[in-house]
Amino acid sequence: MSFPAVLPSKPMPFSPAREFGFALHDVARLLRTYSDQRARELNMTRAQWAVLARLQRFEGVNQSELAEMLDLAPITLARLVDKLCGLGLVERRDDATDRRANRLFLTQKATPTLARLGDLGEELMSRALSGLDGAAIDQMTGRMNQIKGNLKKELNCKG
Repeated sequence: MSFPAVLPSKPMPFSPAREFGFALHDVARLLRTYSDQRARELNMTRAQWAVLARLQRFEGVNQSELAEMLDLAPITLARLVDKLCGLGLVERRDDATDRRANRLFLTQKATPTLARLGDLGEELMSRALSGLDGAAIDQMTGRMNQIKGNLKKELNCKG
């Protein structure tokens, strides 16, 4: 298959919905890349940051619940938790109701790391959302949650 040597100067437009889909994909990819770069400033990966942030909100969850929340394979999460435990930021505790499960908790050592990550997250999103006011951000958040709900509904119907 051969492609033209020169791409057309103006791409053929798709429907507004499809154009939105492309823009959403591009924004998500760029946000992940930017987050990866910024997390490295704190000797952290974006994935580790996500685990810590989710534990900050839902401390005491078990590993399988956390894997589901983060949409990660359990083995992938286990490796991340192993690393965070090794850094002294997370600890596993036995689940009182299930001998096979562990509950995850942040350590005191995680507090300053979470504060730095929180500041970094605020700065990162401030730069990403520059020029948008609070009302616009609230409206976009509501719409994104609506899209998320639609997709979850569709995925649950297909499974």
